[in-house]
Amino acid sequence: MSDWVIGVIGGSGLYAIDGLENAREERIETPWGEPSDALVRGQVGNVEMVFLPRHGRGHRLSPTTVPYRANIDALKRAGCTDILSISACGSLREALAPGDFVMVDQFIDRTFAREKSFFGPGMVAHVSMAEPICGRLSQLAGKAAETTGANVHWGGTYLTMEGPQFSSRAESHMYRQWGCDVIGMTNMPEAKLAREAELPYATIAMVTDYDCWRDDEDAVTVTNVLEIMHQNSERAKQAIASLVQGLQDTPRTPSPQGIETCLDHALITAPDARDPAVLARLEAVAGRVLGT
Repeated sequence: MSDWVIGVIGGSGLYAIDGLENAREERIETPWGEPSDALVRGQVGNVEMVFLPRHGRGHRLSPTTVPYRANIDALKRAGCTDILSISACGSLREALAPGDFVMVDQFIDRTFAREKSFFGPGMVAHVSMAEPICGRLSQLAGKAAETTGANVHWGGTYLTMEGPQFSSRAESHMYRQWGCDVIGMTNMPEAKLAREAELPYATIAMVTDYDCWRDDEDAVTVTNVLEIMHQNSERAKQAIASLVQGLQDTPRTPSPQGIETCLDHALITAPDARDPAVLARLEAVAGRVLGT
């Protein structure tokens, strides 16, 4: 088997993956509660893949109620080496049209009702989020997306809003002035938690609409994005298949950004002040450095 174990988090419209060999469900318990759904594990050739629908099958979970910590912990326990996020988003730029894919490389986090860290009282850590995306994984995923015929844009800033409501026009214009390129509701705190778990993370952001900043256009609704979402999801499945096929002959080496060892420089609580109960919860995500 390959050294790659790719965790795929499917967003709105992507609730299953086709073509997995020996596919089987795994239910994993975590100290943070249950993940969004059962994990589906299988192989494509010699590459192992673990799929998790972010909102649960049937889209049962809102962006705020997605159990982000449980999801990342479960993927880490499942042995994933890297995480690819597939996410629907709105466009804040004329050039990013519905149906396009954006390989985002930066985030602005505007969420406020979610647990954003595995760490806290009893064990404090501060990981760097200067470069929140694994550039290598993003390049591999973007090139795979291009093989599907998708119009792929390289780089961009993803604004994560709390939701579940869509933006007001004033908010949409403000985010454009901030320099944001796309807007969604789910990649934060997901990317932060992946970093704390030392898992390289990349996002394919699939544009479904122009949000509401174009004053001469109807505001975004669920109904008017479903058709684009379906088209995007089919291409996303093709991109995932292309990515995994390409990894079969690509030896995995550590991320050039040192993501797999980022906690070496993040822990701040003195060893004699660390809470054993907190350390026990961190076993899967931080056991490498905590010795748990």
